[in-house]
Amino acid sequence: MNKTPNYFTLGFTQNQREHIIPSLKVKGTIPKWLQGDLIRNGPGLVELDKPMNHWFDGLAMLHNFSIKNGEVSYKSKFIECEAYDEASVQHKFTHSDFATDPDTSLFSKVATSFKHDVKITDSAKVNVAKIGNKVLALGEPLKQIEINPKTLKTDGNFDFGLNPKGRMTTAHPLSDDKGTYNVVIEYGVINYYHLYSMAPEIRKITSIPVFEPAYLHSFGMSENYFIIAECPLVVFSLKLAIRLKPFIDNFTWKPKKGSRFFVINRETGKLVSTIKTSAFFSFHHVNCFEKDNKIIIDMATYKDASVVKHFYKSELSKNNQSLPTSTLERFVLDVENKTIISRDTISPVCIELPHFDFSNYSNNSYYQYVYGCGVHIKRKEGFYNQLIKIDILSKEHRYWYEKNCYPGEPIFVASPERESEDDGVLLSVVL
Repeated sequence: MNKTPNYFTLGFTQNQREHIIPSLKVKGTIPKWLQGDLIRNGPGLVELDKPMNHWFDGLAMLHNFSIKNGEVSYKSKFIECEAYDEASVQHKFTHSDFATDPDTSLFSKVATSFKHDVKITDSAKVNVAKIGNKVLALGEPLKQIEINPKTLKTDGNFDFGLNPKGRMTTAHPLSDDKGTYNVVIEYGVINYYHLYSMAPEIRKITSIPVFEPAYLHSFGMSENYFIIAECPLVVFSLKLAIRLKPFIDNFTWKPKKGSRFFVINRETGKLVSTIKTSAFFSFHHVNCFEKDNKIIIDMATYKDASVVKHFYKSELSKNNQSLPTSTLERFVLDVENKTIISRDTISPVCIELPHFDFSNYSNNSYYQYVYGCGVHIKRKEGFYNQLIKIDILSKEHRYWYEKNCYPGEPIFVASPERESEDDGVLLSVVL
């Protein structure tokens, strides 16, 4: 009889409680220059009237690690939103999530779909980012939550000025000195990828009509271009309008369609190139930049979308189960001739939740190091269990691994007096 692995029991089933801990025990020494708040986000309440089905489901909980003078305090708080408020009162999940719908009869689902009042979760559980002068908790539904970074209380909603029904967004907006941007996906009789400015002003930049929209989790941006990488995990939008199944269960992997890069001029909003390649799947872009009149795109890619299914809890709970692994790939695009010049594997090691020194090396052809979570070569069963550092130039990698430790996304913080790109620390929350 297979035993349920500890990482699953501790990380994917136990409901979390809010905490305030004035002082955490510190092993080792925290650099004196490291001062500030690390705010993390993710599913907190995952079991109520029933367990949620998927890693990406649940009611969001914020975690704040405040670092000062070598000491660390901690607080956690659920995001106060409509989905959380209703669940607290009714003691059940009331909103549709990524892969879980509220318990209702088939008749109720059909009746609700005809009334078009399916309640999509507003519990933004994926990311935290500073947008203009606001700090937002971000998810894929269109509603984004403004939070107070010190108290973690909800301060309101970020409003694109759009009816949220039938629209999703990526959880990873991109910023530079010109502004902050994101992609909004609209499902309807005609489907669109909309590019929006989120700051310093909210405005639509351009719209690209598509027949079968893909699942998009991130996008790319170089100095002069936006890049939307469309993988063939797609949906016939009428399925989402009828909504008889949870959101992601309506999508189908169609590898014969291949993948496409939409390249949009940032200044004019014009679609200047659509470039096709063989099918791949990706959650996360790493970096995009321009060199010698070409666009270089680094992404964590999979050969197909089976990883989405693997993140169902029914799969994660299996002992001796191996994760589908992503690798770091580089695409070089010739925009003028609408072709891919090259597509190469930078490193064959598994990397996910990639991060680099974004504030200093975004859109920069001189960047060298990417960090992320991976799977140890001798412990491939289970969940992400090591931190990875990949040198893009040498294609070598280093890792941190300890038995029974499962690290989250690493955040790089540069030393204020650094002499090299990788002079700094990584911050990762480890189960």
